[in-house]
Amino acid sequence: MTAENPQTTTQPGALSHLKVLDLSRVLAGPWCTQMLADLGADVIKVERPGAGDDTRHWGPPFLKDAQGKDTDQASYFTACNRNKRAITLDIALPEGQALIRQMAAQSDILVENFKVGGLAHYGLDYASLQALNPRLIYCSITGFGQTGPYAERAGYDLMIQAMSGMMSITGRPDEVPGGGPLRVGVALTDLFTGVYACSAILAAIEVRHRTGAGQHIDMALLDVGMAILGNQAAGFLNTGQVPQRQGNSHPSLAPYQDFPTLDGAMLLAIGNDGQFARFCQAVERPEWAADPRFASNTLRVKHRAALIPALEAVTRTRRTAQWIALLEDKAVPCGPINDIGQAFADEQVNARGLVVNQPLALAVCAQSAIKSIATVASPLRLTATPPVLRRPPPALGEHTDEVLAELGLDAAAIAALRARRVL
Repeated sequence: MTAENPQTTTQPGALSHLKVLDLSRVLAGPWCTQMLADLGADVIKVERPGAGDDTRHWGPPFLKDAQGKDTDQASYFTACNRNKRAITLDIALPEGQALIRQMAAQSDILVENFKVGGLAHYGLDYASLQALNPRLIYCSITGFGQTGPYAERAGYDLMIQAMSGMMSITGRPDEVPGGGPLRVGVALTDLFTGVYACSAILAAIEVRHRTGAGQHIDMALLDVGMAILGNQAAGFLNTGQVPQRQGNSHPSLAPYQDFPTLDGAMLLAIGNDGQFARFCQAVERPEWAADPRFASNTLRVKHRAALIPALEAVTRTRRTAQWIALLEDKAVPCGPINDIGQAFADEQVNARGLVVNQPLALAVCAQSAIKSIATVASPLRLTATPPVLRRPPPALGEHTDEVLAELGLDAAAIAALRARRVL
C-alpha cells in the first residue's frame, strides 16, 4: 500500500456504529458485506466448521507461502472478505442456531444467501429474527428472488448472464471468426448484486432512523442482471429491436472500439463530434470531420463500414504509446488494452494506492506459512470518513473465541461447544 492511499487512516469509518451478521458465502453476499466492513461496520462472518466458505477452496490460483510455493488456500476468498471477523458455527445444530439468534438480537444487519426457505428450517428466517430484534435489517440474496416460478431454483452468475441476455450482447457476431455469446470475464451479476444490496441496506438504515424499524430486503441476481443491461435494455423496450453482439464496437457511438496499431492495439472512445474533429486534425485528415458521411455521430454510426477501415489504415502507422502521447493533450480519449498485470503496473493505479498489503496475525502466519495478503483497495473515497483497513481476510474460525466471549461465553463453555462440534 502506498503512502498516498487514503485508507491508511486509523479514524473510525462511516459505519463504525453498525454490527453485521454475515451468513453469506461465495461472492454476491460477501462483496456486499466487505463494502460495509470497509466503511467501518463490524462484520462477523459465519462459516461451516472444517470447510468454511466455498471460495476458500476455489483454486487455482492459490496463495503462496514465503518460499513462493502454493498453499491449500485459494486466492478467490481474499477478494471479498477483508475487514471481517470470522467464526465457525454449525447452524444445523440447535446450539448453533441459539448462538445465531443471540448474535442477531445484537446486530443491525444480517446478510444471507441461502435458498428460499432454507433458513426457515432452522428458525433463522426474517420473521423469526425480526420478532427478536425489530430493528434488524435482513438482506436475502438469491438467484431469482423470494417470489415467482423460479424462486426455489439455485442461481449462479453464469446462468444469470445467459438468462438475462448479457451473453447475447457480449462477444463477436456469429459470422466472424471467434463469434458467439461469451460471459464477462468476472462474475458481473454477483458483483453488481453485492453493490445493489449494499445500497439497499444503507437505504434501509436511513428509513430506520425515521421509523425505528428494520425490514426485509429481497435481492435477486436475475433482477440485477436485467437492470444492468442499461441502455441495451432501454433500446429494446422502446423500439422492439433486439440488440446483437458486435465485439468491441458500440451500438450508438463511432468510432468507439479497439483499433490495430503498429505494435498491437489501442482503444479509441470518441463520444462526440468535437472529439472526432480534434482526432481528424491530429491525424492530418481534417476532411473526415467535414465529410457528409461522418459529420455527426449519427452519420458515423450509419456509415461505420466506410469509417472504420479508413481509421484502421491510419492507426496501423504508429505504436500504441505514440498514439496515446499524440492524443492525450487533445482531449481525445485513447488508451492501451492492458492485461491485468499491466493494469496494476500503471502509474495512475499506483498513484491512487489501489493495491493494499495486509500482514496476517502471527498465529495465522505460523499456521498457514503466509505472511501477508494483497487486495484491491476500496474505490469509495470519502474525504471525511474514508474506508479503513483493520483486518486482512481472516483464517477459518480465526475470531471464534473472541466473538463468543463478547456474547458472554467463558473459555470452558467455548471448549464444550467445540468438543460437541458446534464450532
